[in-house]
Amino acid sequence: MLLNLKIEVLYLWQKSHSRRIESFRVPPTRRYISHMKAGNKTGILVFTLLGLSEDPELQPLIFGLFLSMYLVTVLGNLLIILIISFDSHLHTPMYFFLSNLSLVDICFSTTIVPNMLVSIQTENKAISYMNCLTQVYFSMFFPILDTLLLTMMAYDRYVAICQPLHYMVIMNPRLCGLLVFITWFIGVMTSLLHISLMMHLNFCRDLEIPLFFCEVTQILKLACSDTFLNSILLYFMTGVLGVFPLLGILFSYSRITSSIRKMSSLQGRQKAFATCGSHLAVVSLFYATGIGVYFSSSMILSSQKISVASVMYTVVTPMLNPFIYSLRNKDVQGAMGRLLSRAFSCL
Repeated sequence: MLLNLKIEVLYLWQKSHSRRIESFRVPPTRRYISHMKAGNKTGILVFTLLGLSEDPELQPLIFGLFLSMYLVTVLGNLLIILIISFDSHLHTPMYFFLSNLSLVDICFSTTIVPNMLVSIQTENKAISYMNCLTQVYFSMFFPILDTLLLTMMAYDRYVAICQPLHYMVIMNPRLCGLLVFITWFIGVMTSLLHISLMMHLNFCRDLEIPLFFCEVTQILKLACSDTFLNSILLYFMTGVLGVFPLLGILFSYSRITSSIRKMSSLQGRQKAFATCGSHLAVVSLFYATGIGVYFSSSMILSSQKISVASVMYTVVTPMLNPFIYSLRNKDVQGAMGRLLSRAFSCL
């Protein structure tokens, strides 16, 4: 009897002890979030880039198309840089800014397209947390440089047409170098500020991005922690580094247009319009695609529409810039002819 009582007491104690252990067990999702808060994100977080299409039959076509566009982008912009570097006629502030713009376009495409091509080839759409943050950093950094360089080129055209006698004094090499340095500095610091805030975010839902690269607004949508500060910084920087440069470009061209109207020579008008036409085309393309990506990411649209807008902004625009400047600019065409003739004479 005493033995049975002891066995029953021992059984009840084990049962109550097991219940206590079960009550202290953390659900899998909570374990996941608490582990994330501990700062070990790099070993756990993996994002999935959904890409343009999940149809296996379309993958070879997408791969070939994007590989072709990437090669055209790199070779076209490299050709612009070589032409400007080797032709002394193009050693002017305008083409100094253009060579920097071409370099930025090469880097911007290289940040996004090769990773996409590798994911298609390996059939692996996963991207690690650190690689995703790196892509976010450069996908903000290079567009900032684009915006500021286009603004400087607009200011250069304003000084050249509205104050031609003071052009070489105002747009001296020292000022041009300083402006480019300030542009890179602003891009680096702004992007670092965004990334430093994003590193404190926690993620606890399906980490699927409806794009072929990591984009800041899409990452913020996946966060389960408060993103108020991130959103405020994003909107503020979009206004400061997006809207204000655009207003500066529009102001410059309003003054340029009024100065051109006052010109009595038809040849002078045509030359002024020719020098500004290429830049205006690039500005229009850049801002039109950028606004398309911004609104498509902010609004509730299908992933296909967001992806199309992103392709126009990240791939098509850098690819078309060399064509715009080579087809519409007689100075670049002349320099290209001289470079080709020099190359053929060496053979």
